[in-house]
Amino acid sequence: MSEILIFGGTTEGRRLSETLSASKIKNTLCVATDYGERVLDENPFTTVLTGRIDRDGIRDLIKNGGFSAVVDATHPYAAEITKNIICAVNGVEMPYFRIKRENISVNGNIRFFDSGRECAEALAETEGNILLTVGSKELDEYCINDDVKSRLIVRVLPDADSIDKCLRLGIEPKHIIAMQGPFTAEMNEAVIRQFSVAVVVSKDSGKAGGFDKKAEAAAKTGASLWIIGRPDDDGISFGEVCGGLSALCGREISLENRYDISLLGAGPGSESCLTNEARRKIENADIILGSARLIEKYIPRIEKRDYYTAEKIIPYLAAMQNEVWENGLRRVAILFSGDISLYSGCQSVYKELSKAVSEGRLKAKLSLFAGISSVSVLAARIGVSLEDAKILSLHGKNVKNLGRIISSGEKTFLLTSSSGDIEKIGETLIKAGLEDCAVYAGFDLSLPTERVFELSPGDCAGFSAEGLCVCAVLNPNAGNFAAAHGLPDGSFIRSDVPMTKEEIREISISKLRLKCRSTLFDIGGGSGSVSVEAAMLSDSIQVYTVEKKPNAAELIKQNARKHGLDNIEIITGEAPEALRGLPYPTHAFIGGSGGRMKDILSALYRLNPKARVVINAVTLETVCGINKIPSLFPVKNFETVQIQISRAEPVGNHNIMRAQNPVWICSFEFDGKDGSDES
Repeated sequence: MSEILIFGGTTEGRRLSETLSASKIKNTLCVATDYGERVLDENPFTTVLTGRIDRDGIRDLIKNGGFSAVVDATHPYAAEITKNIICAVNGVEMPYFRIKRENISVNGNIRFFDSGRECAEALAETEGNILLTVGSKELDEYCINDDVKSRLIVRVLPDADSIDKCLRLGIEPKHIIAMQGPFTAEMNEAVIRQFSVAVVVSKDSGKAGGFDKKAEAAAKTGASLWIIGRPDDDGISFGEVCGGLSALCGREISLENRYDISLLGAGPGSESCLTNEARRKIENADIILGSARLIEKYIPRIEKRDYYTAEKIIPYLAAMQNEVWENGLRRVAILFSGDISLYSGCQSVYKELSKAVSEGRLKAKLSLFAGISSVSVLAARIGVSLEDAKILSLHGKNVKNLGRIISSGEKTFLLTSSSGDIEKIGETLIKAGLEDCAVYAGFDLSLPTERVFELSPGDCAGFSAEGLCVCAVLNPNAGNFAAAHGLPDGSFIRSDVPMTKEEIREISISKLRLKCRSTLFDIGGGSGSVSVEAAMLSDSIQVYTVEKKPNAAELIKQNARKHGLDNIEIITGEAPEALRGLPYPTHAFIGGSGGRMKDILSALYRLNPKARVVINAVTLETVCGINKIPSLFPVKNFETVQIQISRAEPVGNHNIMRAQNPVWICSFEFDGKDGSDES
């Protein structure tokens, strides 16, 4: 397979390497500095050679490297390296391509100079600060006297060599801006205004070098723009170079606009908690998206937007993809707080982006990169592990049975919306009898304003603090929860309302075969004993208890409250009318039908023709109605069992067995294909 040799750590050089790699064409990219290597993503089709290389080194590399062509993508002002490459290529007669940067036309308060020395001499006759954006290589030319040097605001690459040179030449540290470009017009404008810049000095580096954005910012602020004229450049466009390489390699090189989208966990807030992988993606991004708080401190090559939902991101990227791009590839970094795998909006955005890519609405490669969560940071701060912890989010969510969840585990971590959630946590703990728990509230973790408070449940009342918050609740008395249903009848608040007895209740619940996230209708709820025990099986089970008697409905509410259950909703009314408007049930328990069994089953069948149903019967009339069910509805796994319980009662010095009324327990599943009334 052909391999292409590319010279230049420029935007064009990086883009060409990425374009060739996307077409599975091997390439070697020569860059002068370690920084030029760091801004590149690893790729199996790309080899990076780092370090400055002289004419003999270039000749040896070309002669012995086995390359099919050489591409000069060096900076248009790097005349010496271009001359050396041409001389080396002439000696081996290898195809040579030179990428020419796009010219930019400018208007406004502008002066042109043939050289940096000529520009520097003219600067000595000016007043006001000077924004020097020509890099560090020719910096010596502009330090011709102390007056000019004291007014220089120097913007250089963020590498050690560039910064060291600035310091050696006596540039004040506060006048050194070490950042990678190109920069947006807004960023350039902000720098000009921040330092009261009177003159912006720039090379004519073309659009790829961000020259158009400097010109725009200078015009908007009224600063003079002094340009070191670009040397003659006899190269060809990026697209023409790709066309030539395509013919040479016998493989199509696609220049279709496409995105490289990275979805990143940005950590809890501080850049110190940003992974190196995420940092590199952000530094290399053409476009940065995310909430204003997360993206505020980052500078992309093109622009950033306060977009963090698929509804905004996808139309924005789709519209931009129809524009004319210079090099065909744009890197997008989408930032999400914390870790993308933990209660993050990333998952829904990734799902919708994947769909847009599969449907052809976006041309993009998607990558996910984990971050450090605030939960991990708080766990480290208070010295506890996470392997046996429960992690929940209260951020815009109504967590069911929070008191029971905390009761069952030693460690519960809670992502919160604000300090107001801490007060709710304290109320929940007190209500559940968990006054011995310790609450740790971490605010602005990893930031200079970080604070961690240790609170009792009582301290949580009225607690107020500003900042991003995550909580940990440590429960020293965890583990007292029943592993299965089986509450004694004495666990329930009683009255004259009928209650399904203990043994019948447990067999009936077993026959229901509930699953996590089941939706159960308890019709004829009575005292609520079946609802309570079913709801206790899983916090993800939702129970709707239908009871026509107001006093019984109130009793169900009391029993649900006693057992700390929020996943029971009480519907006061008579079935089947009371079932209207409810979500479809996966399961139904009928403890009392009021003589309307057929109507209730018809309503259940309409709601879900696949629901599982358990019916309790104590009268012969109800049993007769049960026996007709297979002839009225399509059912499967139909089963009826009769249970009779006898309890020992003391009589004098002896115990006798006292029989209770027999109960029939019928269970089955509807086996319908649609929602028609009956078969």
